[in-house]
Amino acid sequence: MTAPTESLEDIEIALLLEGMYRYYGHDFRSYAPVTLRRRILHCLHAEGLPTVSALQHRVLHDQQALTRLLETITIRVTEMFRDPSFYWALRDEVLPLLRTYPFIRVWHAGCATGEEVYSLAILLAEAGLLHRTRLYATDISADALAVARSGIYSQQRLTVYADNYALAGGRGNFESYFTQRDDHGRIESSLRENIIWGQHNLATGGSFNEFHLILCRNVLIYFNSALQEHVQNLLVESLTSFGVLGLGRHESMEFSPYARRFATLNLSEKLYRRIA
Repeated sequence: MTAPTESLEDIEIALLLEGMYRYYGHDFRSYAPVTLRRRILHCLHAEGLPTVSALQHRVLHDQQALTRLLETITIRVTEMFRDPSFYWALRDEVLPLLRTYPFIRVWHAGCATGEEVYSLAILLAEAGLLHRTRLYATDISADALAVARSGIYSQQRLTVYADNYALAGGRGNFESYFTQRDDHGRIESSLRENIIWGQHNLATGGSFNEFHLILCRNVLIYFNSALQEHVQNLLVESLTSFGVLGLGRHESMEFSPYARRFATLNLSEKLYRRIA
């Protein structure tokens, strides 16, 4: 008898992902397998279930179980002005390019709970560009988007964000961008009013506009090479000519099939400008 090439657990995970796609339309079949497996098993243990097959049964029959699994799979590490040097580069190298447009469209793909979207809004406001900018912020997670729309963050987190803001060269009073409460702050309405939030799955969703700036940071690293190429194509097709793409520290366009369509603006901060 030939030894199986896949473990039973691998088969169960494949069936779970296929069921989620066919029944709900959520496609994680091309996500990076090591990370995906780890997060599925974490959810399995949290649900108190013995097998992935049992998790599949629960997810396909219980919408709340699906929501919990989605939150586990799509968890993102995010904070305001994360990687402060990236925002220095945006201010010095990208905002002067955006200033040449009468109206600016920005897409923040994989926006999680919104901290980095509001960081960009602050940057644009300090440059006098927010009033002529429309920001489209999307994520696969409805729960994350609900937090993002509220613009409410704990005071403990805001203390960390204020330090990031200073390191990013912030030019104003960080606290002035929030309505303060005892244990939290809410982003001022002037920073929220030009943002459109929406649910979008990069694996299955298409392009919905042409943008002058797209930020898709620390998202591609969760995909396998085939899905990375699919999403890279989506990002290319969603950029205007000479539009700018910003990726995460461990992501790159240099060796992608679309490398020839970009000029590198800042290699260390992974900023690229579409030229073809």
